[in-house]
Amino acid sequence: MHPAVRSRTAIRLEAAPAPKPRTRRVRSLIDADALRVLHRAARVLLDDLPELTDRLLAVLQEQEPAYRTAVENDTVGTWQEVHRSLRHSVTSLLDPRGARDAARRCSWKIGATRAEQGLPLDALLHAFRLGGSLVWQGLVEEISRTAPEDVRLLVHVAADVWNFVDEHCTLVADAYRQVERQLAWRRENRVRLLTAALLDGTSRIVDLTEAAEVLDLPEQGRYVVVAIAGGHPTGGAGARAAAVPDGGRVHWHTGVEVDYGIVLVGDGDLPRPEPGPAGPAAGTRIGVGTVVEGLAAVGDARRLADTALSICPEDGGTVVLTEHLPAALVVSRPELGNALAVRVLGPLLALEPADREVLLDTLAMWLTCDGSAQRAGERLYCHRNTVLNRLRRCEQLTGRSLARPTDVVEISLALTARRLLPG
Repeated sequence: MHPAVRSRTAIRLEAAPAPKPRTRRVRSLIDADALRVLHRAARVLLDDLPELTDRLLAVLQEQEPAYRTAVENDTVGTWQEVHRSLRHSVTSLLDPRGARDAARRCSWKIGATRAEQGLPLDALLHAFRLGGSLVWQGLVEEISRTAPEDVRLLVHVAADVWNFVDEHCTLVADAYRQVERQLAWRRENRVRLLTAALLDGTSRIVDLTEAAEVLDLPEQGRYVVVAIAGGHPTGGAGARAAAVPDGGRVHWHTGVEVDYGIVLVGDGDLPRPEPGPAGPAAGTRIGVGTVVEGLAAVGDARRLADTALSICPEDGGTVVLTEHLPAALVVSRPELGNALAVRVLGPLLALEPADREVLLDTLAMWLTCDGSAQRAGERLYCHRNTVLNRLRRCEQLTGRSLARPTDVVEISLALTARRLLPG
């Protein structure tokens, strides 16, 4: 938007005097004449700067929709920005060295400010180049009007003028991208902080509206949290796709050991993790909590997902909490679960390891097979009578009857506690 000249001639004139060939001297004289012509025209442009500003704004409104909006929203501010930029540019034509730093600061500030306002970078760079074209056109028009025979001399400074324009376009782009990166980091950090507060249950009521906006999720809705751990890497794309299939509306939060997905379920069913071609890596554990109402309750949903995750086998798998509520009760109160395991299975646990594991495995398999000794035997590779004999021994040692429902419930919970809880 603001071309200026940092003339190679001016730099050469400051060098120590030295004998020069005749042709070099002619070139120096031409450059000096070109600078005088340039300065004469630049002084006129400086006097007519308000009119030049109006012309540039008119061109911008015609050719750049983004600037058309900027002018409509802040006519005075945009005019002042353009005027200030052009003033630095034209001043740099007259005093390249003295005006250089101020011109650079002006361009940097414009780039940073426009990045904060969200003006597209392409539009900003186009505006600077249009400004450069308009200033160059003004120089040519002024010399053509007052001294047509001197127009040819402007050729000798044209490269310097456009190099200046390119330099400031680069400067503006650097400032814009630096601020853009800072803004992106702040947005990402804010999103992460808001999400972490929701999952921790520490989100303030006043922050819920902002959280809903940045996460693109409704403040009031039905939510479930999905927890993913293990695998390589943790929470990979395959695990996430398997945990929330079919393009479910979800926001993911990457943690150190566990990744969490806040899933909007609406009136539909809970997400059903399913393995696929790009499914979770081996050893990945997925826990799906139960439904809660509203973003304010996401902290409760996260704790339920953690409970489901704690039930998952160490070698990987998926647990939907609603399908494992008895196990969830056990792991939610580990001290009571361990006490139940000792009380119910104590005599079995006191046996020799080999004998103990055979009886416990048989008891667990019989429960898995819905009380069928036949099917339990097939899966344990032994006769059904062997299964029945082992079960009778379990009843004798524990004092519980497998024909009594309340005793079966106790035994089932005790086995779950022994499997899930540290001994």
